Amino acid sequence: MKYEFEEEYKKIGLKVAYYRKLQGLTQEKLASKLGVATSYIGQIEAAGMYKPISLTTLLRIAEALDTPAYKFLEF
Repeated sequence: MKYEFEEEYKKIGLKVAYYRKLQGLTQEKLASKLGVATSYIGQIEAAGMYKPISLTTLLRIAEALDTPAYKFLEF
């Protein structure tokens, strides 16, 4: 079953991974900054997994990575 915007969510996850690595952070460190489980960050970043995230979560990730939120939404 194909979900609406599934491919876009996957691209957001890849960008989260990219900007996280640019900042020199592990998934564990990003998860700690956000107060979430490391497995949650792994699910967001997994290219083959569909994991929708809320706008609030995206904004928190952007802040934690010191990256403008729009960078995650450029397709």
